[in-house]
Amino acid sequence: MSAVPNINHIKNIYFIGIGGIGMSAIARYFNAKGVLVSGYDRTETPLTKQLIEDGISIHYHEDIEQIPKNADLVVYTPAIPKDHQELLFYQNNRYPVVKRSDVLQIISNHSINICVAGTHGKTTTTTMVAHILRDSGYGCNAFLGGISANYGTNFWSSDKNVCVIEADEYDRSFLKLSPDISIITAMDPDHLDIYGTEDNFKQAFRDFAGRVKEGGLLIKKLGLDRNMKATHTLTYSLQNDSADVYANNIQLKDGGYDFEVVLPDNIIENIRLNMGGMHNVENMVAAIAATSSLDIENEKIKAAVASFKGVKRRFEYIIKNNEVVLIDDYAHHPEELRALINGVKTLFRQKRCTLVFQPHLYSRTRDFADDFASVLSEADQVILLPIYPAREIPIESVSSEMIFKKMTTDAKTVMSKKQFIDWVENNFNKNRNREFGEVLVTAGAGDIDKLVPEIKNILQK
Repeated sequence: MSAVPNINHIKNIYFIGIGGIGMSAIARYFNAKGVLVSGYDRTETPLTKQLIEDGISIHYHEDIEQIPKNADLVVYTPAIPKDHQELLFYQNNRYPVVKRSDVLQIISNHSINICVAGTHGKTTTTTMVAHILRDSGYGCNAFLGGISANYGTNFWSSDKNVCVIEADEYDRSFLKLSPDISIITAMDPDHLDIYGTEDNFKQAFRDFAGRVKEGGLLIKKLGLDRNMKATHTLTYSLQNDSADVYANNIQLKDGGYDFEVVLPDNIIENIRLNMGGMHNVENMVAAIAATSSLDIENEKIKAAVASFKGVKRRFEYIIKNNEVVLIDDYAHHPEELRALINGVKTLFRQKRCTLVFQPHLYSRTRDFADDFASVLSEADQVILLPIYPAREIPIESVSSEMIFKKMTTDAKTVMSKKQFIDWVENNFNKNRNREFGEVLVTAGAGDIDKLVPEIKNILQK
């Protein structure tokens, strides 16, 4: 590999796996700087269509003929197979080829960085922080792991030399960042295909906490590893007053929450959050802890929180009326599903909750089958779709049936996607509880969201 060029000298950049949520944010960053951006991805998605509308050239088949031979830098995602034709061409011909995390490292080397890590909650919390900074006029560059519902994008730029970055633990990517402020939301084990053991996984988070710059601030959820320290550390909690920052007087109202946030030397009263799930109140507590440390006024923070519309596929309301509520969520870890189910049951106590779950990865299904079964059994009714393999090849005897057999509820079934759509049309839609209403939740990190428009059309007939 030849040397990585100065980021300001790059005229032509190529992305292998450009449709990924993290990759597309960096592609948008370079596009906004006037660099010629192009890329490959395996399938066309709403995200790749948006990138094309932004003027970025994308193709969907491995093809040496279509790739730029004058690329100054080639960026790839770890999810790309090592024998990918285009990747091999660039590597064999000694082009500068780097991972996404390397580019984020280069971008953030000379900026003030707010980095948000955690097994779950990080995308929503990152987006909350970035939204408060943008809405309040403080300004930031935002690299998000989801699509902000306020702005319809996962990236925006600013003249302010501040970056808000979702710090991804997959492939140890977050250990290349240098935060001025870091937030750690959760450390429940995941990606054991990468880390091997739970302790290796937790050690990576300790190492991430140790990367906070001298004089910087670490904001961590109360109860997380006590060995994580920085120059300044704040703990936060939903409503445990032994934390440095917590919510108080939480009132459930109109599918959202009114509350106040208690900080070490400040109380912000009359906050309104217009999204569901108590876990999102907790995420907002962390975001407020970070943004108030930058001396943003209370009133500007409150106005920003009230105008926050959430993140696509994070407790996202697709339909919301008295008869039927359709929610789409990215939950793919047992603890994320627990928060999702609890949130639905708290907000819609009288409605029956049907959860449709598409497991993501054979290895994650195998490693957490007991936990998935236990959590899913808390829903009133569960439909399991086949495992979404993503980057993996099948593992013998690992399937959705593995979770199904361990579940303690009888209201469970395994269906193909086609069977599920038929069930929505011919069973669910015709036999809905008209008196109290129904909640249908689609959950998973695979391609289950592609079914949502069709489900919406059926339910709105």
